[in-house]
Amino acid sequence: MYLSDLSLVDFRSYSEVELALQSGVTAFIGANGQGKTNLIEAIGYLAGLASHRVAQDAPLVRLGAERAVIRGTVVRDNRSTLVEIEITPGKTNRARINRAPVPRPREVLGLVRSVLFAPEDLALVKGDPAERRRFLDDLLVARAPRLAGTRADYDRVLRQRNALLKSASAAVRASRRGIESLDLRTLDVWDTHLARSGADLLAARLELVEIPRPLVAKSYDAVADGIDTGEARLDYRSSLGRDVELSPDRDLLTAAIIEATARFRREEIDRGISLFGPHRDDLVLGLGPMPAKGFASQGEAWSFALALRLASFDLLRSNGDDPILLLDDVFAELDIGRRDRLARLVGEAEQVLVTAAVAADVPETLAGARVEVVDGELRTVR
Repeated sequence: MYLSDLSLVDFRSYSEVELALQSGVTAFIGANGQGKTNLIEAIGYLAGLASHRVAQDAPLVRLGAERAVIRGTVVRDNRSTLVEIEITPGKTNRARINRAPVPRPREVLGLVRSVLFAPEDLALVKGDPAERRRFLDDLLVARAPRLAGTRADYDRVLRQRNALLKSASAAVRASRRGIESLDLRTLDVWDTHLARSGADLLAARLELVEIPRPLVAKSYDAVADGIDTGEARLDYRSSLGRDVELSPDRDLLTAAIIEATARFRREEIDRGISLFGPHRDDLVLGLGPMPAKGFASQGEAWSFALALRLASFDLLRSNGDDPILLLDDVFAELDIGRRDRLARLVGEAEQVLVTAAVAADVPETLAGARVEVVDGELRTVR
């Protein structure tokens, strides 16, 4: 799989740009603030309907414009497909496949697949659990696009349940009476919805975590090359409690979540928020016997972050074709050894798109086409 053309209208700093691409390696070279990362971000959005830099869509639209458009032609098995996303903050985004509108933007998921390496990846190791949950869920959807619906259903149920808990909490404070005085029948209904949608998402995560474990360990060894110590490990930590047996059995997980609604009910109403469920879980990263967070050195943390992305690439690749590799200014963050090892590991992918402030930051093993980016203008050098 590779992207042969990228077109942007009012996306970030670009009023309009047309870019022809090819398989193999393409490096975008330019000083900071020139628009290199915007190109990578647009391709990532086309693949996953989300930005790796911001949580909301509004910053993606050029100042003064009402909407932004991303178009890309993806080539797979010698067949071309035009994918288009129209981003309109405050409204529902729209999507087209080969110029034909589709009912929902998530219908395009799976047509373009990418794996992004970026400086922000260090947060996968050193950051909050939300970063690791997003990593897991993004990989879930990239591997099985239908799970975007599962993820969206859980988020919708969680928002509604949190709204009910907040209302119940306010009612208790206003009346100065206990929760026994509340009519919680509506909350009971949403507890059931939470159990079902939460069990679906949790089961999918548990099934997924088992697959990349050996891939992460292998990739970590390859990036570290014996410099770092300890085997890279992945473990899933559930907010349901240590006594709950974690199994990708949806019936068992549904029952466990229903039991947790009774166990946490009083505290949840006191605080006005859901205190358990997949949104409170964590992917625990370990190096040898120790957790990576708080114990890994800077070099070990980078090796682990790179290993997670390389394992994602290998996992998606096993489904039949290479995802597009996006390396956003990542080489400048690495020492020479890790830089060269990463370049060797990704160099044989069908398409690799790299950004760098200076050409010297791109390892020689990633020789290929070069595009200079200056003040939003693109010029192909070779």
